[in-house]
Amino acid sequence: MRILHTMLRVGDLQRAIDFYTQVMGMTLLRTTDRPEQQYTLAFLGYGRNPDHAEIELTYNYGVSQYELGSAYGHIAVGVDNAAAVCDAVRAKAAALGGAVTREAGPVKGGNTVIAFVTDPDGYKIELIERPEAASELQK
Repeated sequence: MRILHTMLRVGDLQRAIDFYTQVMGMTLLRTTDRPEQQYTLAFLGYGRNPDHAEIELTYNYGVSQYELGSAYGHIAVGVDNAAAVCDAVRAKAAALGGAVTREAGPVKGGNTVIAFVTDPDGYKIELIERPEAASELQK
């Protein structure tokens, strides 16, 4: 078994696509519009299934905002340099609504460097510093 994708409901599909491509460095892989069912899907990632997990952004017609609740945690992304990525996210995300919510630094009780950002819909993304990670975010 393997994880294929994680689905996030978004209030503005183009804004979310712009954030994940322009800020997080993902590629828009494919879209599917289902007018009869009143939703559109966009799949993004750092590569395609089955070699890479993807994010599925779901826009339900007419819904501009969702309550995230207290159960959702975060998506984790491996990066080369968490501080540099925070700088890039901060510079690029202002126009798209994302934000750095925890600056890069060691995790409590450990040595792993992490940071957190949120996307325009408020979903949390953890940046985990891993020197071996190929980070598109710094380009």
